[in-house]
Amino acid sequence: MEKDENIDNKNQNFETEDLESQKQNNKEENEKNITEKNEDIKQITPEEKIIELEDKLARTLAEMENQRRRFEKERDDAFNYGGFSFAKETLNLIDNLERSKQILKNDDSLKDSTALKKTLEHFEIINKDMVSILSKNGITPVESIGKKLDPNLHQAMMEIEDDHKEPGTIIQEIQKGFMMNNRLLRPSLVGVSKKTKNKDQKSEENKEKKTQNKS
Repeated sequence: MEKDENIDNKNQNFETEDLESQKQNNKEENEKNITEKNEDIKQITPEEKIIELEDKLARTLAEMENQRRRFEKERDDAFNYGGFSFAKETLNLIDNLERSKQILKNDDSLKDSTALKKTLEHFEIINKDMVSILSKNGITPVESIGKKLDPNLHQAMMEIEDDHKEPGTIIQEIQKGFMMNNRLLRPSLVGVSKKTKNKDQKSEENKEKKTQNKS
């Protein structure tokens, strides 16, 4: 038993010595690092320190300027386009009004009647008022009829044969497009002109289709 206790005491002594040695090494290493840092600091001249501070100041000012520009852009966007979604939904009212007009015009029981004429006149007044209100808020219709197709403003839904117009000219407006300030609120849905095919071309195409169907 005494031998075991002696062995345990020796092991504890060795562990204590190792811990003390490790602490001493860590202390020496920390002191060395501090000394090296101090030496590095001492090596920086006043001129170099000024240059370093000027660089930091320039970076800070540049970042502040970028933040200011971002803030101004966000503020302008909020002012100019804050009601973008609301405005887009409002256009549905104009669409529904136009559909209602077309339904009434195509109703045979109402054709050439005084009631239809007065109703359409009222619809036209309402439509003009709505367009005027939108215009006062920076929402304006996109010009389409007679214009060349512009993918940024128009969306072609069909091609219509017309030899009197240059191909790609808008000759029908299916749904009116609108701008909100300088941003497209929605594109115009249009029909564009294309050259009429001659009889020989049509007959050749029909032959090709028949051949393809047989095969």
